[in-house]
Amino acid sequence: MSRRLTRAAVFAAGLAALAGLLPALAQERAPDLRAAYAGPPQTWPAPWIDPGVAFVELAAAPPPPPSSPEAELGERLFREPLLSADGRVACASCHDLAHGFSVPEAVGRGIGGVEGRRNPPALFAVAGRARLDWDGGGGTLSTRVLAPLTAADEMGNAGLVPVMARLSASAHAAAFTRLFGTEGASPRTLAAVLVAYLETLDTPTRFDRFMAGDRAALSETEVAGLHLFRTRARCANCHFGPRLTDEKFHNLRLSSFGEPAQDLGRFAVTGDADDAGRFRTASLRHVSESPPFMHNGLFPTLEGVVNLYDRGGGEVWARNAREAARPLYGEAARRSPHLRPLDLTTGEKAALVAFLKAL
Repeated sequence: MSRRLTRAAVFAAGLAALAGLLPALAQERAPDLRAAYAGPPQTWPAPWIDPGVAFVELAAAPPPPPSSPEAELGERLFREPLLSADGRVACASCHDLAHGFSVPEAVGRGIGGVEGRRNPPALFAVAGRARLDWDGGGGTLSTRVLAPLTAADEMGNAGLVPVMARLSASAHAAAFTRLFGTEGASPRTLAAVLVAYLETLDTPTRFDRFMAGDRAALSETEVAGLHLFRTRARCANCHFGPRLTDEKFHNLRLSSFGEPAQDLGRFAVTGDADDAGRFRTASLRHVSESPPFMHNGLFPTLEGVVNLYDRGGGEVWARNAREAARPLYGEAARRSPHLRPLDLTTGEKAALVAFLKAL
């Protein structure tokens, strides 16, 4: 009995000693990472990038242009409910500056409180995006800014003519005349001022300061998160470059296939079965400012998003063979090849979230 107790005591002492070493080991590891990321990006540890990915190293975003008279008018009109049929809904109703140019709900609401289908995308650095909307069907920015005006579940106008009539009779008419002469308020000039405003929508982040040489802008935990982002967490396969997006479409298995909330994403635009369940890679600039996340507002926190990727994506279930044989089931269930279970520790997930909050 005493021999068993002795062995147990030795084992317990060993565990206690190891526990005492863990904080020291963690402190040793942090300066190593700090040193690894102290120099220019070309000296950083190699990222874990899949074959075929046109990876561009992370970088500070270019500063937006300064404001202008056109942008100032665009900002006023962005907040102007006069643009909607009922005079109650503005662009800012679904793209609220106070909430990262999105809304705190899963979806936005249009005239009469009608629910939209998707979470309004945040608008930071929107002018530089190659694709707009979650499914990439938005066309050019000049086209896209006018589309909500006549959407039944957004601003509800029967056409653009009544919108222009209201603007021409409003206090904004003088500004249009001053900027555009006799053309005044027209679809073209309205789009021009709204785009001018959207082009200004970005602000420097702590990560931008870090990339500009202020290595103290990120904490030890955030630097650890940066390292995970580029390596074991595999985020940089789709979120890279200064805008933190590959501008492509990927299937995370979040299409809710076969359910009332089904949304097949890019497929609705292209009609290509291979696009079923694919959605645009969101930019991660200022990502923490606009929860909930994903096209359907499924995750209220970044912790939930990280858990999704840690699991290797969502799931598309077939309850029986007949359901599995439905058209597009196989495509909707085919997750992006960049996804795989990560087996991140609790500490690693926390570091990754901390880094995301610095972007």
